[in-house]
Amino acid sequence: SAASDVYKRQVVAAALISCMAVAEERHLFILSGQSNMQGLNEKTSVLPELNKLLPGADIQHVKYARGGQPIRKWVKTWDQIARRHKLGQQFRDPSEFYDIVLKQARSKIAEGKFNSVTFLWMQGERDAKTGLAAAYEESMRTLITSLRTDLGIPTMNFVIGRLCDHLNHDQWNAVRDAQVKVANDDPRGAWADTDDTNDKERDGRKWNDLHYTKEGYDLFGRRLARQAVRLIKGEKPDTGGRPE
Repeated sequence: SAASDVYKRQVVAAALISCMAVAEERHLFILSGQSNMQGLNEKTSVLPELNKLLPGADIQHVKYARGGQPIRKWVKTWDQIARRHKLGQQFRDPSEFYDIVLKQARSKIAEGKFNSVTFLWMQGERDAKTGLAAAYEESMRTLITSLRTDLGIPTMNFVIGRLCDHLNHDQWNAVRDAQVKVANDDPRGAWADTDDTNDKERDGRKWNDLHYTKEGYDLFGRRLARQAVRLIKGEKPDTGGRPE
């Protein structure tokens, strides 16, 4: 009947409008850190998982990672932070990595409005290995606050990859604890576990390597994406860093 045809057209039109609304959602992800972020192939892990969890959305990302680098390369006030925590080392580093990340993110944001911006971070090995753990928590908070302020996005989410179980000493564990604390203290923060991503064989024996296996990197990337999407949707992130 004519009425039935009209109804069908209305249903189809509503479905098309719904699809268009979903497609208009835009989300930006800022990836940065040192070697384990550098080794992460986001095209086989983070991005496919995001596309699966946010179907139809426009997913954009920028990435800047450099192996073996301390957090002070991203934090302009690191020397002051170090003095507050009674660290004798001051480096007067220019912190140029922060400027690079900021420029990348601003360039994307200038292209159009995003529904969300999320910072994905994997770094800390260098600080833990060089006795600088005392300044890590404040440095991490400073980095997040600086990005939110300089991007003009106080609602920016973040997910921190926690150091893996490669080492077990006070400095290493202090950085791990700081990463979890910063994430847990912020309603827009989460963390991702990596303890099961780095198991390798050496001379027939299990070895917790500093870097991950290919499968480990992909698993880590999916966890970053899953925690990020929970934050975007206003859901509670997995408290153990291993969202399903």
